[in-house]
Amino acid sequence: MDKQKLIILSGPTAAGKSALSLSLAGRCGMEIISADSVQVYRGMDIGSAKLSLSEREGIPHYLIDILDPMEEFNVASFCEEGKKAIERIVSRGKLPLIVGGTGFYIRALLYDVDFSAPGADPVLRSCLEEEAEREGKEALHARLKALDPASAEAIPPGNVKRVIRALEYALLTGGKISEHNALMRSREASYDFSYFVLTLPREELYRRINLRVDKMMEAGLLDEVRSLKEAGCTPGMTSMQSLGYRQLLRYLNGERSLPEAVEDIKKETRHFAKRQMTWYRRERDVIFIDKNDFSSDGEILEKIMSVAGLKEIS
Repeated sequence: MDKQKLIILSGPTAAGKSALSLSLAGRCGMEIISADSVQVYRGMDIGSAKLSLSEREGIPHYLIDILDPMEEFNVASFCEEGKKAIERIVSRGKLPLIVGGTGFYIRALLYDVDFSAPGADPVLRSCLEEEAEREGKEALHARLKALDPASAEAIPPGNVKRVIRALEYALLTGGKISEHNALMRSREASYDFSYFVLTLPREELYRRINLRVDKMMEAGLLDEVRSLKEAGCTPGMTSMQSLGYRQLLRYLNGERSLPEAVEDIKKETRHFAKRQMTWYRRERDVIFIDKNDFSSDGEILEKIMSVAGLKEIS
């Protein structure tokens, strides 16, 4: 049985994925599935750089605005909803285009990652959360490093939720979640895919990140976060762990000044982009597109269409 064809357009934050995806989808008759862990939430528009309905140019987008910020969303949720979206797009005679920078989501979908590993143990998770509060995230990360060095290298101390998940796996199974994930990566892909990653020189990417944060603040990001806080969103929620929201909640809670919070957003977003590029370099079958090698987005589109065997619709 032939595998379903997928096109993936990914890359670090602020690389220009959204604009290029609209052009590609429009030219080739595609519909877009968002692989973004924040755009799934309603009311989290500015900080996630979510395209408005009018900006989507009539191209259907999936997995955007499907949850309230109080709800949980994870990689298993993405795979479940992503597969449904693929089926719907294909049933409409269109080609799915997956766009976003959450590399773990994309990998899990492509390789049908097994989520049968032990689920969360509420008592253990509570103990680990208390340990993080009591001894600090660095101490919790050091504990993970002792049990699973590869996971500790891949997960930054600040991502406490992922540190706890990796520790849970190690403590519940006696194994390493990094080895489990490596086994999943060795599986054959479930789809016939072309995986493109946009890149830019680090200095240019960091400049674009800083500029984008400034524009988000001018567009009302602080008011957006304040509204979410007034609606009952708290720092412990998955949605509020997102870049921009986490830092501005600290300001609203009196933990940082506003200039400090804005600088934190820029710095942590730059670090995130660096981790994204590290992730992509470890992936299989990725085609890197250095934007500086092309004089225009039109040339990039021609390259992508040629490599992926795409034809322009009449």
